[in-house]
Amino acid sequence: MFSSWSGVETDSAGLNQDAVVELSRDQIEWATVIFVMEQTHKNKLRKKYRDALNGKRIICLGIPDEYECMDPDLIRLLEANAGPFLR
Repeated sequence: MFSSWSGVETDSAGLNQDAVVELSRDQIEWATVIFVMEQTHKNKLRKKYRDALNGKRIICLGIPDEYECMDPDLIRLLEANAGPFLR
């Protein structure tokens, strides 16, 4: 959803093996900032990819992972919580 923002390049992936797009080391290397919705996601990310995260900024947005993709309420929360880091 942030791909239309000027000056922002985005990608999206999940941490679980059943994710539509599972997070890869290449994505981590490419990223300058990594957003996660919940603290449990941040913990899992650190555990699974510890060696690839050196120097990466990881921001927990504090949004419960209970929304459907592109839910209007989720979009509002993402814009409010992640938007300031992308401006």
